[in-house]
Amino acid sequence: MRHLTTVALAGILALAAVDALAQERISLGADLSFYGDNTEFFNPWREGETLLGSEGRIFLDVDLNDQVTVRAGVFGNHSFGDEDTFRTVRPVLALHLRGGRSHFILGSLDTARYRKPGADRGGPHELLPPLQRETLAFTRPDEAGLQWFLDSDRIEQELWLNWQQLNTETHREAFDTGVRGELALVTDPRLPISLSYQFHLVHHGGQLFDSGPVGDSWAGGPGFVVRLPDGPFDKQTVEIHGLVARDVPDRAVLESAETGFGLFTRYAAEKAGWRSHFIAWRARDFVKEEGDNHYGSRRGDGRLTRLRHYFETGLTRIFRPADEVGVELSARLHRVDTVHDYSYRILAHIELARPLWTGP
Repeated sequence: MRHLTTVALAGILALAAVDALAQERISLGADLSFYGDNTEFFNPWREGETLLGSEGRIFLDVDLNDQVTVRAGVFGNHSFGDEDTFRTVRPVLALHLRGGRSHFILGSLDTARYRKPGADRGGPHELLPPLQRETLAFTRPDEAGLQWFLDSDRIEQELWLNWQQLNTETHREAFDTGVRGELALVTDPRLPISLSYQFHLVHHGGQLFDSGPVGDSWAGGPGFVVRLPDGPFDKQTVEIHGLVARDVPDRAVLESAETGFGLFTRYAAEKAGWRSHFIAWRARDFVKEEGDNHYGSRRGDGRLTRLRHYFETGLTRIFRPADEVGVELSARLHRVDTVHDYSYRILAHIELARPLWTGP
């Protein structure tokens, strides 16, 4: 009944938006994902898991003009085999404001704007895996809050605030916020070089109810991305990032805080629908909430392994059977300190946009 109420509310809001706001253009959109992710992990930091399901949004976009769009619709997330047909059903409501190179969103976030192939960069905001694990794109695919995109000839940036949980008598509020960007330093097409910067914070707090500890977990740092000469490939890139992490589970007990450092390097090559990558990671005392535990110092039993080494290599095949459809098949090998594991994934993404009405 709760899900039906949510769908009905979203439908009423969408119809109201059309009736009250349709002055220029109305279009029907869909953003759908189908995924199967299997991790055969047997190590102290991360357990194996199988994720199989689908999620997506169906919405109406009402363009008042070239700068303002009102979006209204419904989101659903279905885990195959779950007793609930849809584990999560929520309304999609957002105000999109555009101006020059900027795009500001208030409401339902757009986490598919810069989607790129490769399981190693498939997270909700394409953050580095030590900052935010990529499987959140399946387990927490719907986000809402504030989002700002900046696109220009020399800079590409995303800044967001995702409100996860309200402060109540039983739990603290929770949100995460972050920034990801690249600034072109060398624009020579023979060897373009960009300054990369990433930062992510997870916060638990709130002033209305004292229902648990107040804590923060953040990490980030600068890096460089270099596009190498193509050679036999369509594209080659190498990147290196230096990261600092600070995890404070309880501000009242600072002895429990951990400060760590990590060095992340990645090489990737693409050719004719194929992408390969190699990741090397070295870290000390690195603890980050929402980060991939393969990169972190905290084991599954809570103990710390101060010095960590992690290596990953993978191969992805990208298909485009239709203009609106992208399909990825990927497999990865993981060396987690001295343990060897593997994983594989199939992911299909569909983006549709159909005009329904254009004003005079």
